[in-house]
Amino acid sequence: MPNVADGIVNRLLAWKVPRVFGYPGDGINPIMAALSRATDRIELVTARHEEMAAFMAVGHAKYTGEVGVCLATQGPGAVHLLNGLYDAKLDRKPVVAIVGQVALTARGSSYQQEIDLPTLFKDVCAQYSQTLSTPEQLEAVLDNAFRTAIATSSPTCVIVPHDVQQHEMKNKPHSHGIVPSAPVVTVPRVVPAAADVTRAAALLNGGERIAMLVGQGARGARAEIAEAAQLLSSGVTTSLLGKPVVDETSPWSCGVMGHLGTTAAADLMSECDTLLIVGSNDPWTEFYPAPGQARAVQIDIDARNVGSKYDVEVPIVGDAAESLRMLLPLLRHREKQWSNDVATMIENWRAISNDRLSRDRTPLNPQAVVGTLASCIPRDALVAVDVGSVVYWYARFLPLPAEVPAHLSSTLASMGSAMPYGLAAKFAHPHRPVVALAGDGAMLMSGNSELITLARHWREWADPRFVVLILNNGDLAEVSWEQREMEGDTRFSQSQEVPSFNFAEYADLLGLGGIRLHKREDTESVWRTALEAERPVVIEAMVDPNTPLLPPRASQDKARTMREALRREGADYAVDELDRQRSGEEEAES
Repeated sequence: MPNVADGIVNRLLAWKVPRVFGYPGDGINPIMAALSRATDRIELVTARHEEMAAFMAVGHAKYTGEVGVCLATQGPGAVHLLNGLYDAKLDRKPVVAIVGQVALTARGSSYQQEIDLPTLFKDVCAQYSQTLSTPEQLEAVLDNAFRTAIATSSPTCVIVPHDVQQHEMKNKPHSHGIVPSAPVVTVPRVVPAAADVTRAAALLNGGERIAMLVGQGARGARAEIAEAAQLLSSGVTTSLLGKPVVDETSPWSCGVMGHLGTTAAADLMSECDTLLIVGSNDPWTEFYPAPGQARAVQIDIDARNVGSKYDVEVPIVGDAAESLRMLLPLLRHREKQWSNDVATMIENWRAISNDRLSRDRTPLNPQAVVGTLASCIPRDALVAVDVGSVVYWYARFLPLPAEVPAHLSSTLASMGSAMPYGLAAKFAHPHRPVVALAGDGAMLMSGNSELITLARHWREWADPRFVVLILNNGDLAEVSWEQREMEGDTRFSQSQEVPSFNFAEYADLLGLGGIRLHKREDTESVWRTALEAERPVVIEAMVDPNTPLLPPRASQDKARTMREALRREGADYAVDELDRQRSGEEEAES
């Protein structure tokens, strides 16, 4: 007779779950046994830490559009899931966490590993978190967890005590208090009100200097965004999560907005008189148009987002593509001087970008290491990006081919996400190459352990290519530059110094390829060698920590604060680099 653990696995199969990401523990031993009985139908991927398993589940959701599932034991295992689940919550991705718990018979007795799991998950899985107490609940509880995760684009949680996992599954009687359920859900077609679209068209048609801000909520509307940009003669900038949504080679693409964005995006937002926000709730509000500067239309599928970051005059609640398709026939095409101004902004940024990428130094220029990937990246690649200075270089210098998705922990901004994201992408698409971009701090935090997972599985994949770029600068660079810019403090070496570690040698020890990159002239050939290799490769680029992480069009006060901090450190070279960046922006503009 199958038990509840078997029932859980069977319900996951009914929801067409291909794999579960987890880590074993005695609190989920019956579920592990059930998974072992179903290895021909569902895959268990064990991470080296439950936090990484949760990030893998988020990565699965991001790269596939499906629900990611993670599994952990009670107590510490459950606690470790939280960071990945918060990543799902803040970036709005559907994940179901299945968590063990001490036996019901021991609850309330201060039993080993007993913690109050409903309270633990109350915030992160606020939309749905339930404890399974009887076999009769199983189908309804798991189905509701999946339906809620999909409907709310958020993580949900099912807690299963150890003894309940062992209970036999029996046919449920048709009686009061027994709730039937089906493993089905569908996504609605969300179409905006016609009157709102008409008002939006009138506002946009009246604008002279129109900007579009595109976020991840516009995924699937690439063609509609392009048509709207052409009709409105507008410039288009994106949030960090929206970067893969648009074609950055288009003549109207100004790149990413915000602290780690481009001067073209900053100029676009500072000079526009009309703003169309599509599927974005970007938090960098200081980079939006100034209050009162621009009249705004916002399109979002979630009514909670419209007007939440800018003074929006016309809100449109609906799917991005559906809303734009209704809006486009109402827009008037006019040739405007503004399109020439936008082209100049983009041309200026390209000059700035070329200057920064051309800088040759020892240690290596990290911007150029990432920027060189643009000429080498396969058109079917999957990109995972960690948190840190590498995000700046990805955002600014790596335009993505049309069919290349890229994901990162954006809103939570949690270090250590690139490796689990990349692994999840590879498990979902084993026939496509993966490129993961990370820093030395993130790899020492958790990435190195998932290189072990990579070494364990790569022979299973149809295409074994998995390239990990590690920018090794011996410094937690993003925080160091934030200390200088935001606080006016000098770098605190005890806090910021990253212990020396030979990542390439470590990769070799694991049976992966390992390359240490020192010279600018070798960069492209190293990328190509790694991307053509018959096994995963770690590229350890020895890069300069003194490359300023300066926001575009930084104010004089901000630059002065950073410069004074650097001078107190005695970092004259970094001062020179800061001044070069500032003068480069001014020269391009003039």
